[in-house]
Amino acid sequence: MAALTAALFAAPAFAALPEDGGINFQPAATRIAERVHEFHIVLLWIITAITALVTVLLVWVMIRYSQRANKTPRKFSHNTTVEVIWTVVPALILVGIASLSFPNLYYQNVTPNLGEIAATSKKLLAENRTAEHLAYTKNYSPDAAEKGFVNVKVQGNQWNWTYTYPDLMDEGGNVIEFVSNGIHKGRPSDKANYEASTGRTDFDSQPVNYAVDYPMVVPAGRYIRYYTAAADVIHSWTVPAFAVKTDAVPGRLNEGWFLVDEPGVYYGQCSEICGIDHAYMPIEVRVVPQAQYDRWAELMKAGDFEGAFASILTVASLDAETQLASNN
Repeated sequence: MAALTAALFAAPAFAALPEDGGINFQPAATRIAERVHEFHIVLLWIITAITALVTVLLVWVMIRYSQRANKTPRKFSHNTTVEVIWTVVPALILVGIASLSFPNLYYQNVTPNLGEIAATSKKLLAENRTAEHLAYTKNYSPDAAEKGFVNVKVQGNQWNWTYTYPDLMDEGGNVIEFVSNGIHKGRPSDKANYEASTGRTDFDSQPVNYAVDYPMVVPAGRYIRYYTAAADVIHSWTVPAFAVKTDAVPGRLNEGWFLVDEPGVYYGQCSEICGIDHAYMPIEVRVVPQAQYDRWAELMKAGDFEGAFASILTVASLDAETQLASNN
């Protein structure tokens, strides 16, 4: 019933996949990614200006100081003014780049304090500082902050991922945990193995080297705090549309976060060479409306993995969530 209800009110979900022949980033799905893209554009303009300047200087030097223009070459060892300029100017450019880079690094790597976000938002509104409040909410979501974190542990294995939801427990007190395997291994038996293990017949419609049997599922419009670890060697949990890339290191627990407003299917891959099947260790994240996530969680708690997967097979739109809520 959950799967049927979701399908009835479903809309085409956004899917973040690399485009064949693409030369730019995937569309940003998080504020982290938006800030990275903005920084990239600034750097692109800076490097374009530097490249143009160096090209002009090279052409000028080749013409002005060619053998034809200088029958008798001048003899000198250095030019103090030029050497000072080409040392100081690049240093100042790097300082300017760093001043833009460090805030983005801090924003990306430091997990937000949700209590502080909600309090700051209320304070700005109470003081009628509307412009500052709009600027603040662009980088932080007070509404999502008041709902708290959704916590997920991501463990890298040779060669799959284990997802653990410490806040979701079944009746026996066991946390929800499952292994996510890529369905493409580059072998002729891939399709038969997928259909035998899952009972599904949609193998041919899945994106090659990106689809998994059981994806990570998170709600839209919520702060997701994830922890990475590894059972054997170093892996790296990477989703380009989120602009997150966190190493999974044996014996160490790393932390990251993201918030996605648009429901859809987002793909990534392990980005740390980890062995013979490194190329077949994809990441699939299904971002669904809160109501659909709650249905998935209940089915997972009941041990109905296939039913849970069926409930998020089609990602519902946020409009569908509103319709479902009005029907309850």
